Amino acid sequence: MFRSTAATAVVSLFLAASVAAQEAPVVIELFTSQGCSSCPPADKIMHDLAKRDDVIGLALHVDYWDYIGWKDEYADPDHTRRQRAYARQGGRSMIYTPQMVVNGQQDVVGAQTRELDRLIDAHLKAAPKASVLAVRSGNDVTVDVTPVELPAGETYDVRLVQYAPMRHASIRSGELAGHELDYANVVESWQIVGQWNGASPQRFSAELTSDLPTVVLVQKAGHGPIVAAAHVK
Repeated sequence: MFRSTAATAVVSLFLAASVAAQEAPVVIELFTSQGCSSCPPADKIMHDLAKRDDVIGLALHVDYWDYIGWKDEYADPDHTRRQRAYARQGGRSMIYTPQMVVNGQQDVVGAQTRELDRLIDAHLKAAPKASVLAVRSGNDVTVDVTPVELPAGETYDVRLVQYAPMRHASIRSGELAGHELDYANVVESWQIVGQWNGASPQRFSAELTSDLPTVVLVQKAGHGPIVAAAHVK
């Protein structure tokens, strides 16, 4: 009886991991600012991405345009630091807006929908590296990560990201003065709940600070590739 139960549990875990891997969404991070006159077309794309089941779209407002006349009310210095880390990973010395980063790997300048669609399609067709399942009960979250095809000896950050599905801004000065703009999937908080060696299944637990929608990202430490992601259910 014990063997049968154990075998059933293993099979169930394998099937759940397989399903999660097949449904793995592509993560698109948009670095944007209310002080950037070139950003609204990219912000509009984020509205479209937010409606897709096969994409996790996240808008990260940066603070380095605040000096030109309008302080972005959703900006966070941590978002700027994350963008700089991506630039270092890619061998670049400059950061800019709008920029979209796809699964922590490639970047798209501005609002190039054709290039973005090409990258999303390529990632959706790629073989999964890992799977992640996240379940929420109140403000408590349980995250299960499972390797599928990961290199040995790497470390991965397990991140929880909370976002507001919609935020409005009435911009009174700066390059976008007079505009009334809506922003989709505005990131409001990040936390690293633990590190994973990628060698075997592991469970993590965390407590959220709000009731906002949440996603989990499994990312190679040091702002490397995102190998798995999921909505917290």
